[in-house]
Amino acid sequence: MASTKEIKRRITSIKNTKKITKAMELVAAAKMKKAVGQTVASRVYAGYSWEVLTSLSQYVDESTHELLKERNGNRKLIVLVTSNRGLCGSYNAQIMRKVIAQMRTHPEDELSFVTVGKKGDAMLRRLGKEIIASFTEMPENPKLFDTLPAARLVTDLYASGKYDEIHVAFTDYVSGLTQIPKIRKLLPVSKEEVKKGIEEALSTIKDKPKEMKVSVDYVFEPSYEEVMKDLVVKIVRMQMYQMILESSASEQSARMIAMKNASDAAGDMIGDLTLVFNKARQAGITQEISEISAGMASVS
Repeated sequence: MASTKEIKRRITSIKNTKKITKAMELVAAAKMKKAVGQTVASRVYAGYSWEVLTSLSQYVDESTHELLKERNGNRKLIVLVTSNRGLCGSYNAQIMRKVIAQMRTHPEDELSFVTVGKKGDAMLRRLGKEIIASFTEMPENPKLFDTLPAARLVTDLYASGKYDEIHVAFTDYVSGLTQIPKIRKLLPVSKEEVKKGIEEALSTIKDKPKEMKVSVDYVFEPSYEEVMKDLVVKIVRMQMYQMILESSASEQSARMIAMKNASDAAGDMIGDLTLVFNKARQAGITQEISEISAGMASVS
């Protein structure tokens, strides 16, 4: 059995560690609240664009936008969204397992990657995968303009014909306890996906303004194609922005839970070591009493 001095030193060390993990838990909780609020607030965009998107959806079939064109091929680009820092439980490992499972399921695909976050970039480099670009300076609570360079890159790569499909691997925030890794196709934006996206946007709006109409007849200036050109690009950018926001909220939630588990584990270790310390001290006292008694018996 270790000495009481050594056990006491270990208890002090674990208490200091617990203070750190508890502080990190509180910081992560504050960041998670902000990230979740930002994620939910971005959905308001769907409310303001509801009338326009619903009215334009009836004309989607007429569009010949380059981002709507589907190609036959297996050249695919995956945008992998991970964190810049660790200590967030299995957050990064889950999305990486999802990507590896995708590669094993479709070995015929010619895959390239764009990474958002240092952890995913490091993991892909260890696997020897081709990385087109890395965005490792993304803030924890990104704004729309922070994601525009990545969005412009993927749209330009698809428009140039270098890739047949572009997917985003991200973590969907469901609740503080549930985050689901997903791989979603970003490009091409199929005409059915545009209509489906509009319907999904409508379903997230609880209180629709009464003045919103189901359909409005518009006069397009300068032309319908010019309007769709900007609209489709904005939809793609908003989709990518929303996925990065979902990942940010999931990261902070996973970090909060990981730090809470670490704090709880430290508390359990302190309790166990305190019990061992008390037993060791009691054994020492008992031994000292026995030695005193034995000494007194020998004298008498």
